[in-house]
Amino acid sequence: MSFFHVPSDLQNTWWGLVGWHLELALLPVLFGFLIALPLAQVCVRLRWLYPPVLGAATVLYAIPSLAFFVVLINWTGLSDTTVLIPLTVYSLVVLIPAVVDGVRSVPEDTRAAATAMGFGPLRRYLEVELPIAVPAIIAGLRVATVSSISLVSVGMLIGNQGALGNLLQDANNYHRIVYAWDAVLTIAVLGILADLALVLLRRVLTPWAARGGRRSGR
Repeated sequence: MSFFHVPSDLQNTWWGLVGWHLELALLPVLFGFLIALPLAQVCVRLRWLYPPVLGAATVLYAIPSLAFFVVLINWTGLSDTTVLIPLTVYSLVVLIPAVVDGVRSVPEDTRAAATAMGFGPLRRYLEVELPIAVPAIIAGLRVATVSSISLVSVGMLIGNQGALGNLLQDANNYHRIVYAWDAVLTIAVLGILADLALVLLRRVLTPWAARGGRRSGR
């Protein structure tokens, strides 16, 4: 038996489980990011709204994932959707503050200059504020992504919806500790690789930050 052996009852290959795991982990981060972008902008413009929004996201984050899954089963059944919805909600508690803090860090004179050049609120947000906020946003995405990759494995508890986490259950069923090591190490490597990819993306999107760092070091 090889290390990356997958029990036949999973009806999937090791690479298939990796792909499924990444799908279940990354889609919630994408959905959460798309929700956080407009919601964070509203919170920036209406400062009084930010505390209750963040408070609501924090309360939802405090709900144990298993309890969240069990409640959703009544509507979504034993499907990927039952895993995707909680992970999307959990990502908001990280992504909303990341976007808000990043946009608030934009200097007022920069906003004023963009407005003077004829930029409307939406164009200024997309072309001026968000690019400057990239470092803060990427920092939030790193936390949300690694957390999501880890939490997907809990889906095994609702019936074979945990991708690589299913191997943890099989380690117990078949008394094969190698399955557990396989799952744990693979999930850890996926988290590291995803984090490195986001660091690289940040460097690509903010070359000015790298140049500034080199100049300050001279």
